[in-house]
Amino acid sequence: MKEIRIGGPIRGNWPNYGKLTGNRHHCHLKKGKPTYVALWTEDKETIIVEIIYAGTHEKAPY
Repeated sequence: MKEIRIGGPIRGNWPNYGKLTGNRHHCHLKKGKPTYVALWTEDKETIIVEIIYAGTHEKAPY
């Protein structure tokens, strides 16, 4: 969260980061079984980033 706050929601320097459709982003935090992922959205008009999910990949709301 701190790195997103400082550098913005687009994390091209993270090896497991990916942009999803619209204003959504995700990153695989821990690979293996289970895989953990975080999802976040951005609102460019008000510069708000909201973490919407952090947990196992199987339950991620893609």
